[in-house]
Amino acid sequence: MLLTHGASAAQLPPVALTVGNFDGIHRGHQALLARLLAGARKRGLQSCVLTFEPHPREFFAGQAAPTRLASLREKLELLAAHGVERTHVQRFDRAFASLAPESFVEQVLAGRLRARWVLIGGDFRFGAKRAGDLGLLRDLGRRHGYEVEVLADVAQAGMRVSSSAVRAALAAGNLGVAETLLGRPYSISGRVVHGRRLGRELGFATANVQLKHNRPPLSGIFAVRVHGVGTSSRPAVASLGVRPTITASGRAVLEVHLFDFSQDLYGAHMRVEFLHKIRDEQKYSDLGALKAQIERDCEAARAFLLESRNA
Repeated sequence: MLLTHGASAAQLPPVALTVGNFDGIHRGHQALLARLLAGARKRGLQSCVLTFEPHPREFFAGQAAPTRLASLREKLELLAAHGVERTHVQRFDRAFASLAPESFVEQVLAGRLRARWVLIGGDFRFGAKRAGDLGLLRDLGRRHGYEVEVLADVAQAGMRVSSSAVRAALAAGNLGVAETLLGRPYSISGRVVHGRRLGRELGFATANVQLKHNRPPLSGIFAVRVHGVGTSSRPAVASLGVRPTITASGRAVLEVHLFDFSQDLYGAHMRVEFLHKIRDEQKYSDLGALKAQIERDCEAARAFLLESRNA
């Protein structure tokens, strides 16, 4: 997949384009991408996604913005996996946020990206203060030489698929619902970095996975599977949270204990699939109580993973 930013000096081919934040690449996004690829092939165009960094809500609301489902790297990996040929990452700053709808179309869609066919969702808005709507997009398309198609919302298990619905399911610990909306288990990927080595001292060595999210959308203790360590996935138990027994920093940490594994993982890039929530985080009176609970968590995770494998 070709990744572009800003104004490219190269003359790139015209595109079939879709626009959005694509946080999590859920089933609704996947339907949009499938239609994008089909439309691009039919018209002999390059398929292209226009997305934004940071997320517009993060720009406007800061820490009050919704949690991200995926880091930029995770989003790009998922877009590439779904066959998108080009992704253009637009820096969302004050100057871009101030663009009038007509300027956004002229400078970005028609000018920078050379869009010839634009596929959008039904709630698409664009330009400063979200002033541009479907009618204006189509009017401007006649002037700038692109067609517009609207894709209807996607429903799954009786609910509208959206990033907000995925966040709500994850926050509630309903990993099965989240998996239904995503079409895959929710996962977080990152590089293994050095931690305090406390897990090793307690007898449960952990891989400390670097978090790139503004805040993780879920927390607790989980049965997980880890990808990126060897040729196949590995069973593990994971703690995602602020570790109240250890520190009062309030900073979220993802620690993963791989079962029956003792190799050095520092620097490795792994993907952690969250399959089952065992419990919420708790604060314990001392490290002895914490160690005893970790032993019970490992037993619960092993039992769930074994049952899932045999199901």
